[in-house]
Amino acid sequence: MLRVIEETKGQEVESVLEKHPTLDELAREGVRRILAVAMEEEVEAYVAKYSQERDEEGHALVVRNGKARPRKVTLGAGTVTLTAPRVNDKRVVEGERQRFTSKILPPYLRRSPQVAEVLPLLYLRGLSTGDFREALPALLGEEAAGLSPSSITRLVSVWQEEYRAWRTRSLADKDYVYVWADGVHFNIRLEEERLAALVLIGARQDGTKEVIALEDGYRESKESWLSMLRDLKERGMQAPVIAVGDGALGFWAAVHEVWPETREQRCWVHKIANILDKLPKGLQPKAKAALHEMMYAADKATCERLMKKFSEDYRAKYPKAVASLEDKPESLLSHFDFPAEHWQHLRTTNPIESTFATVRLRQRATKGAGSRNAGLAMAFKLLLAAQGSWRKLNSAELLPLVRAGVLFQDGQHVERVEQARKGPKSKAKNGSESQDQVAA
Repeated sequence: MLRVIEETKGQEVESVLEKHPTLDELAREGVRRILAVAMEEEVEAYVAKYSQERDEEGHALVVRNGKARPRKVTLGAGTVTLTAPRVNDKRVVEGERQRFTSKILPPYLRRSPQVAEVLPLLYLRGLSTGDFREALPALLGEEAAGLSPSSITRLVSVWQEEYRAWRTRSLADKDYVYVWADGVHFNIRLEEERLAALVLIGARQDGTKEVIALEDGYRESKESWLSMLRDLKERGMQAPVIAVGDGALGFWAAVHEVWPETREQRCWVHKIANILDKLPKGLQPKAKAALHEMMYAADKATCERLMKKFSEDYRAKYPKAVASLEDKPESLLSHFDFPAEHWQHLRTTNPIESTFATVRLRQRATKGAGSRNAGLAMAFKLLLAAQGSWRKLNSAELLPLVRAGVLFQDGQHVERVEQARKGPKSKAKNGSESQDQVAA
């Protein structure tokens, strides 16, 4: 328990108010006084606890030993100057000299853990290192301790070490039922070649989504994806039931070689964008509505019928748009063989696209990372930061059934193979476009 100590009376209070006229300065002064009282209480309790410990001459082994040098510490309320009381502890336990360590103000602490967490967050969200010179004094006072652009530079080095350790971790204890893959490109300030970051995100049997891999790939080539997937397999990752990705041929060629049993689901958003790019702008709204109707069809038969109608309507004048739709159309329909509750997760690679919007924000603030390693480390920290807020898949209890090979047709559980051949008794409900965005 802390004791309230009245340190100022009468004229002293007035002098304090005159010296610290602003609300922020008064708050910092209050924090400083509370911490000073707390540290005094901590030392008194420690000395009292060992007051019976004596040497051969009857002298106390644990006594107060003045105060340490004043130290500036940056807290959420700003920067305050603290003078910690010291303790001389002469006890020896099992051959080791004992030492008092304050839990309130540990040695060498210059900023609170909460402030330390804010620094990388501000950097990752788009504040450049040069901006820290102006932002930090405004946020935490003119004498913000231990916070500077050089702090961020050191943090990036730490992130690179963390990333190197993370990319060699074992995956033998993880089971990813669904995976999403994409290649995300962003600039490297000191290099001409853009960084192609190969990203793989997976959904475990409990519905949680995790970043599985992040690697530097050369133009999303088959060889780059093969290197990543083989490494994951060697570290214990088993084949996912289905993979979701865009039309990049390199990824699918690698998947079919490493995990031939994995189903293929092409991203509808990428496919629609490719088709619309081959149509005049005047026709795009109408075509987009027709393509969305396919994307959110209630069952496979309806989707196939809508695809056929689209081809008939546009083939004569816009054969390239129809050819894009008819390029491996079965890969757009794989989600119908999975629970309807999961369709909104399986139709697109939105979990990756939405997350990397923050990476692009960071790139615009700094005109790109300084090196490929720094860029990957930055993307790694952004992905892990975003991972903490990702929501679970809908109806996660169905994922173990999917892993076990239970049959689904048009989103409905099929108990017998004969039933699957005849067709489902009821149709899956249509999803909504907004749900797809929320699911990511």
